[in-house]
Amino acid sequence: MKHTSGTALPGSSLDAARRRRELERLADGTDAAGASGRSDGVVDVLVVGLGATGAGAALDAAARGLRVVAVDAHDLAFGTSRWSSKLIHGGLRYLASGQLDVAHESAVERGVLMERTAPHLVRAQPFVLPLTPLVSRGQAALAQAGFLAGDLLRVGARTSRRTLPRPRTLSAVETRHLAPALRPTGLRGGLLSWDGRLSDDARLVTAIARTAAAHGARILTRVRALELHDDGALVRDETTGETLRVRARSVVNATGVWAGGLVDDVRLRPSRGTHLVLRAEDLGRLSSGLHIPIPGETNRFVLVLPQGDGRVYVGLTDEPVDGDVPDVPEVPETDIGFLLDVLGSALDVSLQRSDVVGAFAGLRPLLDTTDASGRTADISRRHAVLTSPDGVVTVVGGKLTTYRRMAQDAVDAAVAARGLDAGPCRTASLPLVGAAAPRVLAGLDVPSRLVHRYGSEAPAVHALGVRDPALAAPVVPGHPVTGAELVWAVRHEGALDVSDVLDRRTRIGLVPEDRAAAEGAARAALADVHQTR
Repeated sequence: MKHTSGTALPGSSLDAARRRRELERLADGTDAAGASGRSDGVVDVLVVGLGATGAGAALDAAARGLRVVAVDAHDLAFGTSRWSSKLIHGGLRYLASGQLDVAHESAVERGVLMERTAPHLVRAQPFVLPLTPLVSRGQAALAQAGFLAGDLLRVGARTSRRTLPRPRTLSAVETRHLAPALRPTGLRGGLLSWDGRLSDDARLVTAIARTAAAHGARILTRVRALELHDDGALVRDETTGETLRVRARSVVNATGVWAGGLVDDVRLRPSRGTHLVLRAEDLGRLSSGLHIPIPGETNRFVLVLPQGDGRVYVGLTDEPVDGDVPDVPEVPETDIGFLLDVLGSALDVSLQRSDVVGAFAGLRPLLDTTDASGRTADISRRHAVLTSPDGVVTVVGGKLTTYRRMAQDAVDAAVAARGLDAGPCRTASLPLVGAAAPRVLAGLDVPSRLVHRYGSEAPAVHALGVRDPALAAPVVPGHPVTGAELVWAVRHEGALDVSDVLDRRTRIGLVPEDRAAAEGAARAALADVHQTR
């Protein structure tokens, strides 16, 4: 991890001017990317979709020395990748359902992120499973055995004990100390476990995409793929309406729940996962996350996830979705009511619908391997890489934790299908933008919140506020994001409009009231950057 200077990694900055230049090069057929030195107007890999898996595929291919173009109809992390629980799971759920290979893969990829590629974005999160009267002693014993098995997964993945501590039992007093909002009546104690958690899932995608750009990939948002072919794609610049043909030796379709709209014979059963956004003060002082058992379910929990920014996420549901796939899924009132009811089964605070200040839902791109009566909760989270008769590679299924392995498998398939001259996969040991050794990150003389979001680039973000004190203040009362972070999003992270800044680079937009209050600051950041060009 050599990048520790506090400045942007060379070649990683994304902005409107870079996007315009690279689109112009594509349109006129010039090409300068790739280690091979070829300049024939044909890229080696075209990636469609810039969620975690698509951005990961762009990074994987570029790091192998291939010439890469990656496009998305909207923005980085526009789809499912920004609607997760922000957790990097070790695979315990999959172990319980007998999916040993998926569980091991999850544990391995968790360790890769926490110890090698993104230690600034992923850290250990404690969880308490409260042993309430609704949790029988048999269920408690089963859960405890599961947590111990999860620790064995950590050992098998060679993740350090320093990274993820050992699970243990808690007394009732210890349990209430970590989560005072729990109802004390009948509380027998709790089970403490640990897993990985992201500072922000959309920030992970942004870091992956910027790292890909530093390795020569062209990262192009607001570029919609209209048709995929064996030799490239017809795309449209959504900002101008102009169309152009991208010539490519291989095409990777990483559009998640929208994959079937570009490639025939891809059958998906999307599953909706809903989260609520609550104010932290409404839940008391939470020192850990919570696993709250769902009444009547053996191995399903509602997660309570404090975010450290005055908000708490509560999720999640697992409901099948039929019909057309929307760009932004709506949150049904039934999901909100269900999550509030489960909270009410364990907490000593009364939460009403009016206490829900925001809500979001994401659609999991699950490969359809069940009959119509099967629950989406029972569908395997194993990913699949499918190669169509014309050679287009589609990657579906999986989950955020295993994005890197999904991307590796997709690029492997593209290289094999087209006989591309590529080096080996490097991403298991390739630090993302902002990554540095823990001791280096701990020594940065800036607010720790910035370090958890920007890593080694935190001093550069902080310096924007030092140079201009107007940028040092939070843009919304009660929320820590500053004007400097908005400017950084436009200058270095490819944000093109207000939605990019507020809904994906900073996540202020998860609470509509906060979003409305921050719109003026976001417009000012966009205008300020444009004036300096």
